[in-house]
Amino acid sequence: MKIIHIFHSGFIIRLDDTVLVFDSIDHDTDKYFSVEDNVYVFVSHSHSDHFSTCIFDWEKTNPGIQYFLGNDIKVKKIKHNYNFMDKYKTLKVDNLKIQSFGSTDSGISFLVNINGINVFHAGDLNWWHWKNDSIEEQKKEERDFKFEVDKLIGQQINIAFVPVDPRLDEYYYLSAKYFVQRVNPKILIPMHFGHDFYITEKIKDKLNSYDTKILEINRKGQEFNIDSKHII
Repeated sequence: MKIIHIFHSGFIIRLDDTVLVFDSIDHDTDKYFSVEDNVYVFVSHSHSDHFSTCIFDWEKTNPGIQYFLGNDIKVKKIKHNYNFMDKYKTLKVDNLKIQSFGSTDSGISFLVNINGINVFHAGDLNWWHWKNDSIEEQKKEERDFKFEVDKLIGQQINIAFVPVDPRLDEYYYLSAKYFVQRVNPKILIPMHFGHDFYITEKIKDKLNSYDTKILEINRKGQEFNIDSKHII
């Protein structure tokens, strides 16, 4: 299995000839797949750092591409390969099982099973602890986040993409720590940090006492080769 960091919250997972694309806004993402691949594109919500209409140009590279879109995303024309999802829905497409969960902002989060491997992409599901918010707002954000994450308890999550947003200052780690403590994924991959790659080293060091492996990301386009047998 290969995992590629595109940018921010955008990632690719390649498993043989199957390609999963999550929240990529880079127009040239299709350079990572070809017409022979089975390509599935997941977009959690409509915010511009997670969604761009350029994703629909990728059909030129792969006419069989399938899209799974948070239901707040608007398109000019609905096509047969556009699958819109509200939270708490399940779809089975080819060899994928796709479950949607909620968010603490817009849209949804995804749990995708492929060949026995569970991949969770949080989208904007995050513990948004802003220092300038009121105590009541902070407590609500905490409750809402924990409510969604706790729905994953008991699932064997092999790979989890979870926000570590540096704009939250010293509270950047709250989502990742809670996720590791409650869900215990095999691998956690930090996201939602823009160009602030330093934050991935910080979260790796902060959570080094847990069993979950934290991947450190240093650049756009960075690739990780994962032995699938070691994460199942």
